Formats: sequence, C-alpha cells, structure tokens
Amino acid sequence: MKIINSIESIKKPFKNAVVTIGNFDGVHIGHQALFHAVIEKADSINGTSVGITFNPHPVKVLKKNRHIPLITIHEQKIELIEKTGLDVLICIPFTPEFAKLPALEFIKDLLIKKIGMKAIVVGNDYVFGKNREGNTEFLKACSKEYGYEVIVADWISITNTIPGRISSTKIRKLVAEGRVAKTQQLLGRYYQIRGTVEKGRNRGGKLLGFPTANLLMQDELAPKKGVYAVTVEYNGLKYKGVANIGYSPTFDDNIFTIEVHLLDFNKDIYGKNIRINFVKRIRDELKFSGIAELSEQIKKDIDKARSILSL
Repeated sequence: MKIINSIESIKKPFKNAVVTIGNFDGVHIGHQALFHAVIEKADSINGTSVGITFNPHPVKVLKKNRHIPLITIHEQKIELIEKTGLDVLICIPFTPEFAKLPALEFIKDLLIKKIGMKAIVVGNDYVFGKNREGNTEFLKACSKEYGYEVIVADWISITNTIPGRISSTKIRKLVAEGRVAKTQQLLGRYYQIRGTVEKGRNRGGKLLGFPTANLLMQDELAPKKGVYAVTVEYNGLKYKGVANIGYSPTFDDNIFTIEVHLLDFNKDIYGKNIRINFVKRIRDELKFSGIAELSEQIKKDIDKARSILSL
C-alpha cells in the first residue's frame, strides 16, 4: 500500500480511482467492508483503490473542549488499513483551514482533479465539506456533471447480543465498560493497546512472586479497570498473559498503572515495545487485606487466564 501524507504529494491523478473517505477510527468490520467494496469496484474497472483519512481526528481540531479517546492510534490505523489490500492511503493533515473547504471544491479540486476519482464508496451518513454541507445526496447530484459513480454501502449489522449498527462510538463504550469480548465481534480482532515497558515499583516479582511489565501506554483508550486475560506481542512472537488495569488499591498509592504478567516468560523487556490484546475480562479490581491474599488471588487469575486462552 502506498501511503501519501499530504495533498501536495499527489503529483498526478490515479488510474480510475475508486475512493472511500473517513476517519476510520478502529478500522472495525464496517470500515473493512467499505475498503473491500472499494477494492472490488477498482478491480472491476482496472482502477486504483484509494482511501482518504485524516490526522489528527477532525473532532480534536474543531471541538477542542471535547475529548474523544481514539480506538486506534494513527500508526495502528495505517497498519490495519494496509491489511485490507488497499492500493493507496492518503492521510490528509486536518487543519481549521482544511475544514473551511466547501463541499463542491472538495469534489472538484481534490477528488476529481487531484485524485482522478471515477467512483466513491461511502456509508449513508457520510458528510463532508465546510459546515458539513456535503452528503450522499450532494455527491449524487454532482456525479453526472463530473463523471463519477456513487456507491452507498449498506450498514453492517452487529449480532443479536449487540443491537444496532457497528460504530466507533459503540466500540469506545464497550472498551470503557471492559466488555472486550464483545468488542472483538465488532473489530474482527481483539482490542489492542501499545506501549513501552517501563520500570515499575518492584513489587510484582519481589513481593508477590509474579513479575510484571509496567506499560507506558501510547493509546488513548484503556479498558475499564480490572483484570484481563490477554495475549502479548513482543519481538514478532505472541505470549499469553494476565493484565491488571487500575490503581492498586491494596497498596493505597492511587497511581494508575497497566501491568501485565506474561505466562512462562523470563526475558528482560524493559524499554521494549509491546502490544497487549485484551481477550476477556476476568474480574474487577479489588482491595485485599495484604500481600498473601493478593498473591493467592493472582494465582487464581493466572489459572483462569490459562483456561480462557487455551480455548
């Protein structure tokens, strides 16, 4: 996949470009369906499949008082989109100036002249341009004059256990509630956070008998505090583990931490980057009477995680 990080970097239109546009936070199953529709259409006209996304997220620019924790950091979003098989991804720097671009200019100057769009695939709630003045009906109204096809993709329904359509908002809510097993159904993969292993408080191995890796998180969205069965990706390999998210109430230090104990693992990974995939929530974070009771509970958590991860 070719990655283009600015509009100015596009030197000539792409051959028979088929385009989809969005923030694509999470790159969930609904987004994946859009990309596959784009690829299928591009293949049918011997064209180029093109995705357009924005960095930073437009809400962070337009509504600075409103914080939306992203499901996927930009680096991961690009990796996930690349896995769909898309030919080109254009990452437009989103600025207040870009937000003022009228919808018609967006179509004429960017999509048609710069990119060479012959077809566009969008969801039926897609809006764009200054003051969100453009939508699917506007795209259709302009399509005859400018010679492109508009394909409005159907919603991807979820499951009987999660009502409604798949959306990034719904996924954020599920992650915040700790319902990571449900989240997997919407993402098509386990929810993942990334970060660097940093020095902790030297309690895991010395006090409790279970060494833990403390994560300095890169992501913005952490699951609800508690204990989870996880897999950990490190140096191209995947390991089973147990993660604790919270404030260590047994020690009363009120410091938010993400700690993970890797099962059957004894390497030094301080300063290394790891990725944690959340498979299932085991329990709430609890306050114990002391080290012995906490250590005993951790043994039970590890047994539970082994059972979950062996399925």
